[in-house]
Amino acid sequence: MQHNIKSIRPFIGARDYELSRSFYRDLGFEEFVISPDMSVFKIGQIAFYLQKYYAKDWVDNTMIFLEVDDADRYYAELQALDLPSRYPGARLSPVRTDDWGKECFLHDPSGILWHFGQFNG
Repeated sequence: MQHNIKSIRPFIGARDYELSRSFYRDLGFEEFVISPDMSVFKIGQIAFYLQKYYAKDWVDNTMIFLEVDDADRYYAELQALDLPSRYPGARLSPVRTDDWGKECFLHDPSGILWHFGQFNG
């Protein structure tokens, strides 16, 4: 099987769709509205779909890993955005170091857990 993959785009849900749209724009993603109930958010070639749909069990178990070039710098930039003070439910956790690399964590207002990680080497 030959793979000529161009991207992967997960679908995530939102408890409060308008609040989540604002959160992701403030996080630096560009929004492209597809319909009144769905948008795609992009930074470069990285993208995901945000839906006006919420199923607690699904959202509470959704995690997305975004590889970054410098986890410490990225964490500092996330801190500067001060998203947890502006978005109820948003939480930012500091960088943690493991044997594979480093990562910090950000929960969006719905509970989606983002891992921003940097691999060793």
